[in-house]
Amino acid sequence: MFTSERRGEFLNYLQQRLAPIPGVHEADLLLSSVIRPSKQLLSLAAEEVQQRERFVLLDQQKVAYELVLRALDQSLRANTKEVIIVSGGPGSGKSVIALSLVGELSRRGRTVLHATGSNAFTMTMRKIAGHRAPRIKTMFKFFNQFGDAEPNGLDVLICDEAHRIRETSSHRYTQARLRTGRPQVDELIAAARVPVFLLDQHQVVRPGEIGTVADIEAAAHRAGVQARTVDLDAQFRCGGSRAYEEWVLRLLGLEPGGPVPWKGDENFTVAVAEGPSPMELHLRRMLERGYGARIAAGYCWPWSKAKTGHPLRLDVQIGDWHRPWNNPKPSSHEGAPGTPFWASDEAGFGQVGCVYTAQGFEYDYAGVIMGPDLVWRTDHWVARSERSHDTQVKRASPEEFDRAVRNTYKVLLTRGMQGALIYSTDPETQAKLRELVPDIVTNPTS
Repeated sequence: MFTSERRGEFLNYLQQRLAPIPGVHEADLLLSSVIRPSKQLLSLAAEEVQQRERFVLLDQQKVAYELVLRALDQSLRANTKEVIIVSGGPGSGKSVIALSLVGELSRRGRTVLHATGSNAFTMTMRKIAGHRAPRIKTMFKFFNQFGDAEPNGLDVLICDEAHRIRETSSHRYTQARLRTGRPQVDELIAAARVPVFLLDQHQVVRPGEIGTVADIEAAAHRAGVQARTVDLDAQFRCGGSRAYEEWVLRLLGLEPGGPVPWKGDENFTVAVAEGPSPMELHLRRMLERGYGARIAAGYCWPWSKAKTGHPLRLDVQIGDWHRPWNNPKPSSHEGAPGTPFWASDEAGFGQVGCVYTAQGFEYDYAGVIMGPDLVWRTDHWVARSERSHDTQVKRASPEEFDRAVRNTYKVLLTRGMQGALIYSTDPETQAKLRELVPDIVTNPTS
């Protein structure tokens, strides 16, 4: 820091760091340069955990990061415990914070684990971060693996994608001695001195998922533990568009005010595709230019099992456009990547992803097919569970299904970091989308 009395020192400081010649030419090159594909989060994961190269943290991200480190220092000095909650939408940097903490705490020799409720996300992190160092794979766990964990046995437990927390950890394979009925969030809080929960409250897509700020704060209160919350949504985004996310929330009725026309964002493109074929052709062109792209859809078509020696069945049928769902197997099948790797493997393009394979991931351009499970009628949305093929969600109450299906499309619509293409199989819904979005993709050259 330089005060007014140290003006000369400040000038010397700047002269040592700035070139003596003007940068006008370089500025012109920067402004006229071609926008290149963004470097995806998962491609940085191995660098952070293996090579110990930090991500650049911004504003509230840095606040959250430092808050966790201070909470751990305080816990070790005074034998205390504290819960940290980090809330933010897609692109706000939750997973950047998570991976930065994994790297830094590992460097400091602290016991730290990363956990999620997403099979696809955890398996992908194990594959990428543990590619050259298999021991690192053991640092990435699932939420349901802490039922019998030693209380405060970890220094820090980082619960990424915490909106996927379930009511309990029990499932049909759970041993009888572990079927305690204890809330899963209580298990996670008990497992570490500083449990950290990173979540987006608009990504709860299944009944039984209870990962909201209020749920975690209530669990902390039950445990007699202080909880602190950091909101990332007010800060500059790492990717995507804050204006677009707000537009999606208004579109789906997840925030008040109703749908509004898309006014544009110089860093993010939005268009309505006239059909799945123009969407696919447009996204394939993006792939050829070096960008990442995927097509995902609402769970509105049956999903066939993969048969050995046979290609994936073309379950998603819209007119004369037929494509398979992503591979349901964890391992590759006839050239299609395993379920956890649909979003991160280049071979994932050509299959249609669902919310469970897209959630937690990002790609440059997102193609989203809205099915008949959520349709626009006159002036409001209608959620139709009878048109869903998601057996768990369609059995929920009408209110739960309505919330889940809106959040599902919110997740799918916000996976893109540079643009989104939208298409609805329902004519009235498609007409509403065209009314709100001026750009239309009708053919591969549009």
